[in-house]
Amino acid sequence: MSHIPPGYPAKPATILDVAAAAGVSRQTVTRAMNGMPGIKESTRQRVRELAQELGYTPSRFAKGLVQGAKTSVGLAIPDLTNPYFPAFASSVVELATLRGWHVVVDDYGHGGRSGLDAVEHLAPQVDAVIGYLGGYAKQAQAVLGRRPLIVLDEAEVGAAGSINFDYQHAAMLAVDHLLETKQRHIAYLEAGSASENGGRAPRTVRGKAVAGRLNERGTSWSLVVADETAEAAKEAAAAFLRDHPETDGILAFNDLMAAGVLKALFAAGRRVPEDCAVIGMDGIPLGELLSPELSTMALDLREVGRAAVELLDGLLSGAVSPGSPSSRLTLKHRLVLRETA
Repeated sequence: MSHIPPGYPAKPATILDVAAAAGVSRQTVTRAMNGMPGIKESTRQRVRELAQELGYTPSRFAKGLVQGAKTSVGLAIPDLTNPYFPAFASSVVELATLRGWHVVVDDYGHGGRSGLDAVEHLAPQVDAVIGYLGGYAKQAQAVLGRRPLIVLDEAEVGAAGSINFDYQHAAMLAVDHLLETKQRHIAYLEAGSASENGGRAPRTVRGKAVAGRLNERGTSWSLVVADETAEAAKEAAAAFLRDHPETDGILAFNDLMAAGVLKALFAAGRRVPEDCAVIGMDGIPLGELLSPELSTMALDLREVGRAAVELLDGLLSGAVSPGSPSSRLTLKHRLVLRETA
């Protein structure tokens, strides 16, 4: 029984598929796709329309623009100024390079661009894409056609493969640790726009998981919302602490925001963890460079990169079917206790 979702092609379209559909030779498809002379304009147009319908786009390698690599992989990253993403990207590039693959990186988090914009930019150059697309999996897979797309941290997926994270498990470990160490006035710092959120409930998957665990444990807690930067987190935490000096535990959306929380606590004369414990999430190297060193719900970012590359390898080789259970991976965080909790 096939696990391939309806409408998702079983394998990448090739130049031979286009040639067969158009009833022309492989050489004619090459001429049509590359704007070369020697064929009728009507034939060129028909071949290109069929190529689009089949989801076939010549890669840079097929066009001879890149030499020495068998496979070209696009890597869509939302913000390379966030230390999480360079650590992840470095792992992907290293492990892909060992396979002889070429990696093209698109850092799309500038000028209002989206994950879908990144895939549209990468599509003419690559044979597959790995990325954090922020909710555009289905549209991005449509752009790539039969070429595999692997998305990370996206609940609703329509991609060939996906890697998600067990935030319920992470929330359980973090919340239970704070309660076991006698924190009773806990705040959760969520990433997002405070004006759009309204302070009512977390909107991210990880935020909902933290809120769910706090509610399950029946403890009193507060929600703070800030943009996903250390500076915004610092300002939001400082304002919250002025109004709620009893706060003795803070969970942050990620380690970068937790760094901002630590600065706010230091400025307020609060000792960490004696007066207020802090736990971040992601496990980026920055946490070990802070003083005090940051406790965190850590992912092994090298293993995340390895999982993405190995899953893509399986999809490209046919060992893994797109949309099958083996193409959907879930990784778990581990609680790394350092000096802040």
